[in-house]
Amino acid sequence: MKYKALIGIEMHCEISKTNSKVFSSASNSFNDCPNGNVRPLDMGFPGTLPVVNKEAVRKSIMMSLMLGCKVPEYLYFERKNYYYPDLPKGYQITQETKPAPIGCFGKLRYDCNGEFHEAIINNIHLEEDTASQQHFPSFSTLDYNRCGVPLLELVTEPCFHSSDEALAFLETIRSIYRYADISEADSKKGQIRCDVNVSIMDADLEEIPENYGTKVEVKGVNSFGAAKAVIDYEIDRQIKLKESGEYDSMPQQTRRWDEDTMTTIYMRDKVNAIDYKYFIDPNIPKIKLSDDWINEIKDSIPVLAHERKEIYMNNYGLSNYDATILVKDKNVSDYYEDTIKCGADPKLASNWISSVILGYLNKELLSIDDIYVTPSMLKELIDMVQDGTISSKQGKEVLFKCLEENKDPKTVVEESGMKQIGSADEILKIVTEVLDENSDNIEKYKAGRTNVVDYLVGQVMKKTRGQANPGITRSMMIEEIEKR
Repeated sequence: MKYKALIGIEMHCEISKTNSKVFSSASNSFNDCPNGNVRPLDMGFPGTLPVVNKEAVRKSIMMSLMLGCKVPEYLYFERKNYYYPDLPKGYQITQETKPAPIGCFGKLRYDCNGEFHEAIINNIHLEEDTASQQHFPSFSTLDYNRCGVPLLELVTEPCFHSSDEALAFLETIRSIYRYADISEADSKKGQIRCDVNVSIMDADLEEIPENYGTKVEVKGVNSFGAAKAVIDYEIDRQIKLKESGEYDSMPQQTRRWDEDTMTTIYMRDKVNAIDYKYFIDPNIPKIKLSDDWINEIKDSIPVLAHERKEIYMNNYGLSNYDATILVKDKNVSDYYEDTIKCGADPKLASNWISSVILGYLNKELLSIDDIYVTPSMLKELIDMVQDGTISSKQGKEVLFKCLEENKDPKTVVEESGMKQIGSADEILKIVTEVLDENSDNIEKYKAGRTNVVDYLVGQVMKKTRGQANPGITRSMMIEEIEKR
């Protein structure tokens, strides 16, 4: 029997690019000191009133528009009532589908292994994040720095059929958050996490709700690698249950991912609807979202990764592979574009960045913001290679020295004595010297063994410590051999 997986994602991402939290004046910034970014409102003290952060709303609307969602006429906030230690008020200020959240019924086209797929977005809503907890054998700790941070929750339909599709979607969404300057979307800072819903069904049945299998939700998956592992594990586990006859009697359930055993672990049965007793927050009046403001936000949407990729391929002639590498990280893409603005050839700039600079960054576990070499310095280096001041091989050596020693290319070339010899008279003198020392190779060349030219050019490069222009040297070498 063949089976089909149905996967839905609930992706949570903090809006990290606002100065304050979503309803309080506390700083919205990463803080190593626990409970340092806290105000009375965050702690649910009596008499405190929430004030809506306009910038958080603006960024939420922008994300909604980029996902093709419908933006409501009025913005409402509701109370989701439940008690948990990380929720000091006893309720969470959030949005539910009635009235509509910040965005509903969207679609997103994304690339998975060279093929385009379409994700169906049920809704995206703005809410406040909870405090973060750490559990130890005999006690737990609470850090309220995260409590009240603006959080966007994106909910998809079960429209993915493999872990590869789900992972490609998650990476695309993270890219949008970063390119639009909504969030750093850094999982190491706890800014991004997701819940994964997985079920299976017979492959030959139509994809309609009555044919769906039993849904299993895996909560609090905090990395994309873990999300992929969760999906693959659950598909395999559920297929085994299906073939043993246990799947159809399995209740909907919530599980968690255990990194140590690389398995999902049962937490509780999941009912279809939990009664959170939603009601509109009486302290936050409805907010009219004017067409003028929404159009202004729409006009401010930046060029995103997939659009930059098309520009790089169509306007700069880059390959699909090279363009994909450059747009994967917004900061790398910005660096590339700044290098072009300095006057560098787009293809040459791409080659230097993707082959040398990114290789160095990956090896040293650095980001492109950490390096001393600026786009203008890279352009300077490219020019020196193009005009023959140094060879291509020397150019790579220079760039590595610049990266490791925090020096500009001209300084490295001067200090290392790398300036390429381009003078015909200087090169001719050394070519003549090499031919005088290797007269037997002249006869070999004339007998048809033309590959000896490579050896002779190598001897010139050795004598000049790689400073002779290789192109001029080769043509001059052949010319001088044929004269003898």
